[in-house]
Amino acid sequence: MTAMPHAIKTMHAIFLDVDGTYADFGVVPAAHVRAVRAARKAGHKVLLCTGRPVSMLPESILGAGFDGLVASAGAYVEVAGEVLLDRRFPDDLAARTVAVLDAHNAVYVLEAQESLHVAAAAEQRLRAIIEGHFQRSPDGHAQGSSAILGSLRPWSANSPAFAKVSVFEAPMEMGLIAAEIGAEIAVVANSIANEGSHAGELYQRGISKADGVAVAIERLGIARADTIAFGDGQNDVEMIAYAGLGVAIDGSSPELLALADRTAPPPSREGIATAFADLGLL
Repeated sequence: MTAMPHAIKTMHAIFLDVDGTYADFGVVPAAHVRAVRAARKAGHKVLLCTGRPVSMLPESILGAGFDGLVASAGAYVEVAGEVLLDRRFPDDLAARTVAVLDAHNAVYVLEAQESLHVAAAAEQRLRAIIEGHFQRSPDGHAQGSSAILGSLRPWSANSPAFAKVSVFEAPMEMGLIAAEIGAEIAVVANSIANEGSHAGELYQRGISKADGVAVAIERLGIARADTIAFGDGQNDVEMIAYAGLGVAIDGSSPELLALADRTAPPPSREGIATAFADLGLL
């Protein structure tokens, strides 16, 4: 990895993954909020770049104030309140996806920007899985689970088109489920509930956080070389590789660490605040 620069004078576009990077079990350290506000005051643009849809981003995460948002792992982009990109599953692909998941009795959430949707038959199983995950947080925070459970709505034919699917429990590996749905579907590890190979996020192949970053910086008028991206998960791989400076959180996968230019501590050690200070962004 290259040596850390002593200071950064140029205006940069900074992209922050949420879970495991900016927030810990859905809770944002106060030092991270202060760092985001200070970096923006210094003239930089700070955006969230998350696998979550807008409907899974409560005020507790957005409260620092951001210049934009890449959501649904690159399927949705918003800058200064203007929606630049909003890609959803086409009707036929959505129907196939739901049919295959239901055939395997999977527990899943259909993620739309407006709301989250769950099959009525699986709602209680989903609530138990999510509540169990967030109870494992160091302080037993309920705040993280409420961002998901508070936005849940029953799935119906009249529900809005979804951008991504989070599967929390299935009887078979996610790669097999994705293959059964069709070649248009890709899978990545679930960043909220770590349930092994029988959980994951299903998304339209060819969409990544890097695509969202590209759309955002074009609107901002900032060069790719002047982007800084922070992430810790498998859906951050393309973003870290694309950014002018890629920062992986300590403990990330070997693949992500190999792509990154440097590392930063996790949220439990206020890593974003530390990295912003080290990079001269404050």
